[in-house]
Amino acid sequence: MLTTLSQADWIERAKSVLPGGGLGNFDPSKFIREGKGSRVWDEDGKEYVDFLIGSGPMLLGHGHPEVMEAVAEQLPRGMTFFTNNARAVELAEEICSAVPCADQIRYVSSGGEADMYAIRLARAYTGRDRIVKFEGGYHGMSAEAQMSLAPSKMVNFPQAVPDSAGIPESVRAEMLIAPFNDPDYIRSLLAEHGEQVAAIIVEPLQRIIPPEPGFLQLLREEADKYGIVLIFDEVVTGFRFAYGGAQELYGVTPDIATLGKIIGGGFPLAAIAGKADIMAHFDKGAVGSDRWLMQLGTLSGNPVAAVAGLKTMEVLRRDGQYDKLRANGRRLMEMAGAALDAHGIAHRIVGDPTLFEIVFADTDIRDYRDVFRSDGERTGRFNAVLMQNGMFKSPGKTYPSLALTEADFELCERAYAKAAEAVAGM
Repeated sequence: MLTTLSQADWIERAKSVLPGGGLGNFDPSKFIREGKGSRVWDEDGKEYVDFLIGSGPMLLGHGHPEVMEAVAEQLPRGMTFFTNNARAVELAEEICSAVPCADQIRYVSSGGEADMYAIRLARAYTGRDRIVKFEGGYHGMSAEAQMSLAPSKMVNFPQAVPDSAGIPESVRAEMLIAPFNDPDYIRSLLAEHGEQVAAIIVEPLQRIIPPEPGFLQLLREEADKYGIVLIFDEVVTGFRFAYGGAQELYGVTPDIATLGKIIGGGFPLAAIAGKADIMAHFDKGAVGSDRWLMQLGTLSGNPVAAVAGLKTMEVLRRDGQYDKLRANGRRLMEMAGAALDAHGIAHRIVGDPTLFEIVFADTDIRDYRDVFRSDGERTGRFNAVLMQNGMFKSPGKTYPSLALTEADFELCERAYAKAAEAVAGM
């Protein structure tokens, strides 16, 4: 007999086998049973419009028929080999043709892995140890990345604040933390430490905060001045902002970019992409054993993920796809703004039409500390009411997709109105 369990049942079962009752990624009280197109359903059958989209990969929506067909064709041919395979080469060729900085790529399975190896690659290439990171920037779960990701205690720059237990004190000394969108500070920091710095790692759009005009170009110029490797973390922005990513949109080319999410079409796949002389450090025959960066992974370049990524990217190349994605995002931003304006609620809509969030503040948002000082209680209430009214999203981001329908927009307009009313009553 088929037994149907409620979401509450699954929550209790998870508590006994998962620390904190969850996977560590999201609210452990949320169990998603299935997704189709723009919608997801939880274990109680409650239906939502999905603005989490798997934290970004499902840009085409769930179960896109062409992606499903490509995966179904690959599965009987083999799921993984731990060897070269033609589909991985085809995907690498497409990435290298699309991404300005990509002469070559190396596959891994997650964006966090890609960021970890990108940092290590910069160290191998330069022979230096120190890394510049921006406060509030997210670059995965490595020891370096977990410095000043989301500090609750504000300290003087460039001191690093660890966000996790288990990180050696020596890592803190290697990290230099800077405020995002502050050109004067980065100039002064590198004037003092530039000759010791291996890499500057930055999200071109930091979580939801856009770079101010000229800021990314300044990083490019300062990196060139001191022989520093400039890393763009494009795990989120790659193939979302434009087909060539944020580096195409903003017109600034890094030395290395990390990619993930969309390139796997919903399957675990990520990559480090970079200039040939830097990427050569993955090749012992090219650089010798002393300068070689060892990297391998059981599922790297997995053919199922590769065909899903190839088909996803084929769909994205079609005429009008990015225009549609941006139009969807702008429509949501306008709905949210109109609902909040109707109640005279101070707010800023921060980000890009392909990725944005509402911040309850009456000043412009330039860096992590501006977000930190915003009204978190209003943010929590607003997002909770959106969720109650059928918008499934993270507490800090809204990801539009290409799968959104008119019915979805109608639901969202009602949800924004109710959320704004709830916030106005606080």
